[in-house]
Amino acid sequence: MKKISFAFCLIAVSLILASCGDSSENFRTIKQEVLKDKIAGGWAGRMVSVTYGAPTEFRAQGKTYEDSIKWKPADIKGSMWQDDIYVQLTFLMSMDKYGIDAPSKKYQEMFARAGYPLWHANMQARKNYYDSIFAPLSGTPEYNIHADDIDFQIEADYIGFMCPGMPNTASAIADKIGRIMNYGDGIYGGIFVAALYSEAFFSSDIPAIIEKALLSVPSGSDYFKIIKDVIKLHNQFPDDWRSAWSELEAKWGDVDICGAGSTFNIDAKLNGAYIVMGLLYGNGDPLKTLEISTRCGQDSDCNPSNALAVLGVINGFSGLPADMQNGVKSIGDSTFIHTSYSFNSAVESTFNYALSLIEKGGGNFSGRKIKIKSQQPVEPELEVSFPDVVFDRRVSVFEENGWKTKGKWNVRETTGRNGNRSRQAIFSENKGDELEITFTGTGISLTGNWFRDGGKADVYVDGALHRTIDTYYYFADQQHVESIWHVMNLDPGEHKVKLVVRGEKRSEAEGARIYITSATIFKSEKKKNENFRFSFER
Repeated sequence: MKKISFAFCLIAVSLILASCGDSSENFRTIKQEVLKDKIAGGWAGRMVSVTYGAPTEFRAQGKTYEDSIKWKPADIKGSMWQDDIYVQLTFLMSMDKYGIDAPSKKYQEMFARAGYPLWHANMQARKNYYDSIFAPLSGTPEYNIHADDIDFQIEADYIGFMCPGMPNTASAIADKIGRIMNYGDGIYGGIFVAALYSEAFFSSDIPAIIEKALLSVPSGSDYFKIIKDVIKLHNQFPDDWRSAWSELEAKWGDVDICGAGSTFNIDAKLNGAYIVMGLLYGNGDPLKTLEISTRCGQDSDCNPSNALAVLGVINGFSGLPADMQNGVKSIGDSTFIHTSYSFNSAVESTFNYALSLIEKGGGNFSGRKIKIKSQQPVEPELEVSFPDVVFDRRVSVFEENGWKTKGKWNVRETTGRNGNRSRQAIFSENKGDELEITFTGTGISLTGNWFRDGGKADVYVDGALHRTIDTYYYFADQQHVESIWHVMNLDPGEHKVKLVVRGEKRSEAEGARIYITSATIFKSEKKKNENFRFSFER
């Protein structure tokens, strides 16, 4: 795995903003009260918009959301219970406890032991922690099939808020925290969002902010390419975001690995594109920005939340619409669940961290004025999670073709809302029982149940032991159907995967069962976006 290295360079910058005072060569200048107001605007933007989009989350998959959106300022109170807020506050609490320079394992530990449910890359990172797979391995494609998912993208806001005009400082922090749960485009999503905020402290030009933030992302990455596509589409359809959305969907809508074979897409880059689409077509209007980024669909509470937070930093808390300000003020001292933070204390803490990082980065303070040493964004080294990995097919364990069993495998049934019983999985806890699948392709993921009675198994690929897995999961009272094992980058051709039940469990598990529901097969070829041309380019 390649490491990202960041060099700190000087650049001569001369930006003049009425709210920020005059800049001198190699420094950006901002007043303390303006800095705090912008940090507050960022946090408030998150709180407002996550409640705006929450009722629509994943209601539109592979299509735009066309139902009415009902929102009122009183709904902002719901942000107290939103994982978009409290998960990243866990990392802020980790900074408080262990220091900003603490190793990533400490951040992963506090995150893994938090008492709330998690999903996707975050959930896998928690599971990896308890399986003694620590950052940076915990976010890599080998140990996390969700490496490109949105998780870190929606948890990197606080990093950008505390790095005004310091994109390299933000990238260095993001590189450490993001590797807990993500890799490649999954990390670039967090870096990009943090860089958006970092630039937004000193500019109100949204297209320029986006272009500058992209300098912190590898130009060869798909994340960079999709954001460039949104810019291109905005230029082609400046007044028609739906046409731009349709073109983007045709090119990028079904290249997600986590949601392969379905309309569900939690990929960081596609959802990141929706952030940018909201910003460009919203043209600085908070409500228009919210509506467009929400109507783009998929993770439609997270995307408007990032978009409005950028406007919050640009305009400051005092520049947000009055009803939004009042809605946030009314709960300003209320504590977000699972945290020790309120809006007001989060703003204060972020402000203090910003001062510390500014000073550490060569800046200084003089009275009410803060001088921030300018940083020229440095492009990280490129890493790709799943190069040329394309969905082929999904095979239910109840399909006879391809599967072989040895020993006593039982069927687990579930009862639906209509009262009907259906087969959900097969399971065994008997040592030596085997399940085998033969397939043609270059990658495979076995889906099963992570349950409180989950046990251990050995997985063999073409006769060689690949890994021992442990399917126990019962953290924060959560069990889940999940990819329990995967392998990619096999040679093209026929392969055989054999799972052997060990009949063993960890001490806290209530059983040693291995549940299997299906297999997802992948093949190697260029992804759809690689050779795609928009309609106006053909």
